Amino acid sequence: MNFSRKRVLVTGGAGFLGSHLCERLLADGNDVLCVDNYFTSRKQNIELLIKIPKFEAIRHDVTFPLYVEVDEIYNLACPASPIHYQFDPVQTTKTSVVGAVNMLGLAKRVKAKIFQASTSEIYGEPQVHPQTELYCGNVNTLGPRACYDEGKRVAETLFFDYHRQHGVEIKVARIFNTYGPNMHPQDGRVVSNFILQALRGNPITLYGDGSQTRSFCFVSDLIEGFVRLMGTDASVTGPINLGNPHEITIRELAERIIALTNSSSTLAFEPLPQDDPTQRCPDIGLARKTLDWEPTVSLEDGLARTIAYFQKFVA
Repeated sequence: MNFSRKRVLVTGGAGFLGSHLCERLLADGNDVLCVDNYFTSRKQNIELLIKIPKFEAIRHDVTFPLYVEVDEIYNLACPASPIHYQFDPVQTTKTSVVGAVNMLGLAKRVKAKIFQASTSEIYGEPQVHPQTELYCGNVNTLGPRACYDEGKRVAETLFFDYHRQHGVEIKVARIFNTYGPNMHPQDGRVVSNFILQALRGNPITLYGDGSQTRSFCFVSDLIEGFVRLMGTDASVTGPINLGNPHEITIRELAERIIALTNSSSTLAFEPLPQDDPTQRCPDIGLARKTLDWEPTVSLEDGLARTIAYFQKFVA
């Protein structure tokens, strides 16, 4: 028996990022315990992993305590798209805050290293561009996105307080826009929306004039960043930005997807939602220095792979 093999807990393990992380951890030889309540996740994302003896899945909501024995914890549980996290904003906040308390309590009890999937949304409508980890953000605490933004900000506070007060070994990553296979087809995020609209020949919906900018990281690059951050020594806590620093406008993204899908779709413009950031781009200097990490998958290649995945959802 290999006693050096780690048992790793992934909350939100059947979600978009979680399923890719579970697959990577299994490939690295670990035992993986996937925990998910399937609110926004899909069992199809892990159906092939279920057949692997080193993989186990439990239906569980992280707002309730979990009693297991593990060596490492990746805390990814939380709806991540505006449509999903605004559906039940109170539960979204509870998932981020109470979920963090429960997972940190577990980490403290079993002396496990714990990773927090934080978000670029903690920067709000940024007044600094690109965003560095030292920027404290500009968030509307009263807006419809605050349940997610503020929930993640409080989760970061809890992680660092558990680290200072109880000596829990923490790793905090701030995730910027990520895309790829296993995204929920109804998650409402821009890449999946545009691809499905283009494949169906429907008008592609842009909010505002489409001049707002984003940077898009392919999922395999992000997961590599997760694993490298978790593998650092205890002195590295983060937060560390993980994302692609190549910035494009939303309109340019729509035009690229139309071209890649050979679609007849046209562009349709709608009013900009409240508190939707006009710019979002990571400074990844710290990730380059600390993790020797940066994205390697081009936008064209990543979009092509994602389009191929979404074609099965189009009748």
